[in-house]
Amino acid sequence: MIKHIVAFKFKNDNKETFMQEVKRDLENLVEIIEELKSMEVGINYVEDQTMPDLSLYSTFENKEGLKVYSTHPEHVKVVTKIKTMATNRWVVDYEI
Repeated sequence: MIKHIVAFKFKNDNKETFMQEVKRDLENLVEIIEELKSMEVGINYVEDQTMPDLSLYSTFENKEGLKVYSTHPEHVKVVTKIKTMATNRWVVDYEI
């Protein structure tokens, strides 16, 4: 099983509204992309400039599933949207 964790820091302009939209968009991918087995998306309630604003935790059966997800057109749409507001991104992928 593959664990895929991503955390984002966003610009302050309309950040709260944007994060709610992104959360919804990411969670909807579970119904669209078969290889995506599960996903949790959380908005950090602690306002601290040193911490990420939003994180996601997702699972895949294997590396190939993560690759399909990464290149899936619906995922790419969400990533493109996030890139308009993100100032930083951290990613951790590991196999258990």
